[in-house]
Amino acid sequence: MSPIAPALPESVLPVVDRALARLRLAVPDPSHWPPSAAFDAGLRQLAVASDFAIDTLCRQPELLRWLADGAAVPLPPPVLDPLQSSAWPTRLRRYRAAVSTALVWRDLLGLDEVEATLAGATALAEDCLQLALAALEQEFAQRHGVVRAADGSVQRLVVFGLGKLGGGELNFSSDIDLVYAYPEGGESDGARPLAAEEYFARLGQRLARLLDETTAEGFCHRVDLRLRPFGSAGRVALSFAAMDQYFQREGRDWERYAWIKARAVAGDIAAGEAWLQTLRPFVYRRYLDFTALDGLREMKAAITAEVARKDRLDDIKRGPGGIREIEFLAQALQLIRGGREAALRERRLLPALRALVEAGQMAAGDGQDLIDAYRFLRRLENRLQMLRDAQTHALPVDPLDRERIALGLGYAGWEALLRDLDGQRQRVATEFDALLAPRQGQAAPDALASYWRVLPGGGSAEVLADAGFADATGADQSLREFAQSLGVKSLSDAARARLDRVLPALLHAATRSPQPDAALRRVLGLLQAILRRTSYLALLDEQPSALERLVNVLARSALLSERLVGFPLLLDELLDTRVAGPMPQLQDMHDACAQALTLDDPEAALRMLNEVRLALSFRMALAFHDGRQPAVDCTRQLAQLADAVVVTVLEMARADLVATHGEVPGGRFAIIGYGSLGGLELGFGSDLDLVFLYDHPAGVDASDGGRPLESGRWFARLAQKVMALLAAVTAAGRLYDIDVRLRPDGGKGALVSSLASYTDYQRERAWTWEHQALVRARAIAGEPSLLADFEQVRAATLGRVRDHDMLFADVLKMRARMRTELDRSDAARLDLKQGAGGLVDLEFVLQTGVLAQAAGHPALYEPRETPFLIAALAAAGWLPGTTAVALHDAHATLLDAGLRCTLDRRPRITAPTPEIEAACAAITAAAIAQGLPFEPGKAAL
Repeated sequence: MSPIAPALPESVLPVVDRALARLRLAVPDPSHWPPSAAFDAGLRQLAVASDFAIDTLCRQPELLRWLADGAAVPLPPPVLDPLQSSAWPTRLRRYRAAVSTALVWRDLLGLDEVEATLAGATALAEDCLQLALAALEQEFAQRHGVVRAADGSVQRLVVFGLGKLGGGELNFSSDIDLVYAYPEGGESDGARPLAAEEYFARLGQRLARLLDETTAEGFCHRVDLRLRPFGSAGRVALSFAAMDQYFQREGRDWERYAWIKARAVAGDIAAGEAWLQTLRPFVYRRYLDFTALDGLREMKAAITAEVARKDRLDDIKRGPGGIREIEFLAQALQLIRGGREAALRERRLLPALRALVEAGQMAAGDGQDLIDAYRFLRRLENRLQMLRDAQTHALPVDPLDRERIALGLGYAGWEALLRDLDGQRQRVATEFDALLAPRQGQAAPDALASYWRVLPGGGSAEVLADAGFADATGADQSLREFAQSLGVKSLSDAARARLDRVLPALLHAATRSPQPDAALRRVLGLLQAILRRTSYLALLDEQPSALERLVNVLARSALLSERLVGFPLLLDELLDTRVAGPMPQLQDMHDACAQALTLDDPEAALRMLNEVRLALSFRMALAFHDGRQPAVDCTRQLAQLADAVVVTVLEMARADLVATHGEVPGGRFAIIGYGSLGGLELGFGSDLDLVFLYDHPAGVDASDGGRPLESGRWFARLAQKVMALLAAVTAAGRLYDIDVRLRPDGGKGALVSSLASYTDYQRERAWTWEHQALVRARAIAGEPSLLADFEQVRAATLGRVRDHDMLFADVLKMRARMRTELDRSDAARLDLKQGAGGLVDLEFVLQTGVLAQAAGHPALYEPRETPFLIAALAAAGWLPGTTAVALHDAHATLLDAGLRCTLDRRPRITAPTPEIEAACAAITAAAIAQGLPFEPGKAAL
């Protein structure tokens, strides 16, 4: 709404006239009155909206000219003279009143949006806190000295702001929720020493009184200390160690909710913010936190009960559809998912709502409705408080007050304002009611539920047979053994109740899956793995939709089943809304992996990196499993993820090596990916073919650290560290198996090759098959200049003019040898990789084409991926267009079939389908047409 018009109703004119008359009397010199009609109109609006502001201007008429200029230049903060402590309360209160009046003025004239008003009120509170604390610290230092820890370091009070102060969204006349702490215990070093606990308790109490007590100038800020550990019964200030102990032993769900917004606002802010980082695991559980739902439901029930009170119906904060419901809605979702999604760890409510929308946890329309409602309600709340500087959230009863509020907000009258208010509150109430709705899928017990609840003593296998299990006797035996297992028997009552709801639902889902018996076996294996982590039982209990998805995955993929049983954290992926959305892009993967570099603990960093790899690869597997992306895209993404992991591991290894041995001045190191990694065609569980290169200036013989290493040994040690980190076993498994046999001279060669020796090897001694391998080789990680040098060596090698007959003879000889040693085909099944017309045949055709044609077609240097190699060879005229189309289709068919075998933990050997036979025939025909009649496969012998 626009600001009120100059023409005012008769009912409010007396209010305005009295206010302006008081103001003119308060201005001793009429020439000090700003000569502006617009300013006079603004004062009339101010008189309608805020008795408090008029009172302040009467006390401080010098503010009029400041307001006339829009109050754009901040007022200088008051000086709290140590020799005049009796004047501190007055100076703080006058300052707070002056700045608050400016907030009213700018809000009324439309100079500030509501967010700016809230931020201004927050900044004002922080300024007053910091000014008051600094003055008191000086006074305490003179009387008692400063607190020193055992190591002599000075300790300062830390003031945490919770609630709207912490969130930077303080309303106009709000109290401020404070918690006091200090880093370490000790004693002050003055003439009258105090123990740290007493020193900071006294300091905190004095601070609260200095701000809170009402004087002739009013109050500065009301202070509420009840959110501290143990509430009003707790100590006023605690050390960080005592705070840690409290939250580890006593912390409750409502405190997790309260500390979402916590922020260090005064005192030793840096120490406070650092400590808050250590509290994050208490506030935000590491993964999706559905165990919090019961506590949140209790909190919601308390809010709902409070809303139902008659005296709350006109309360825009605590009443139906009020501010508290928006806050709870956002913070509950943050609490559940913030441990997993860092973007949701937001103190401010509006950015939190936007983050929830972006994360897919809230529909965009619903999020915008809540944002609009929040702005509306907070602006109205401010106006209610601006009227008389009262901490009120209730709609006024007095008709004149109602009219003044409505006019100040630009409405023609109270009824018009009320209509808009009711609409906003209804939208909020609808969203709030939907939050934490009762669990679904908990109908009355049926046959399977009844069967489970009487195990292990009762129950009949016939129930399972009727439900659709083929081996009902075996299923019955498995379920009885599970019911008798120690894991089930040791469950708490609450966890057992969850299991009694979850397991029958899983049984139902298994009967609807393609393979009920396999699904049941895998379900029981998973349940055994998660019984000690009741948060996962809670996840399945709270999200019935996850049950169907889980069982579907368990029934159809042995590999994903193994991953879930081994690493239950992957259950989170089943509920992540991003799973069904766009897949992570290359930069997303690098950013996610790089988060591990922020941890100081190497073991924790490696575990985090493993978890990122597991989660992202699992998401890719689900996308392929669900048919949301083709195999070609999946294998490319798996290779890109491996790239990101290798880049991160190289950073870890380098940092560790440099810390001990220093750098090799001017030295360069690079990691080259060969095989399926280089060709961006990595499968699930594939190893990584790596080659390591290095280079350093002439005359640089050693590293420059305290324990120097000879340059060659330094680079070898770096490669060894990379390999060790990639293969290290953590709680989240190992990253990758590594194969370095493709390096120059194979297993007999040095682990790390200098650029010069690598160049010489490729030019003088490499076999044809090694040049074939170079077609797919790709720079992965390391110094950009060395990666570029590798590309030049590769291009020079591939672009060499070759003897046609010798090239083709070498290729045919190598393929025959591989067919003999590696082809696992038999009369009934085809080896999709090594069999006749399989993927390796296709690779050999394409590699031969590049080696034969690259000298005349430099465009062939660039592609590594099979689809791009096919396209490039077709563009060079070496492959006919129709052949290229057939090879694209054949590659996609065989890659899809092979990936499906891997997902079900089967070797890539399968009975040929018509599609597979056609694909193999197309590859064989292309090979023969290009002069490469590979030997037939074993199945044809």
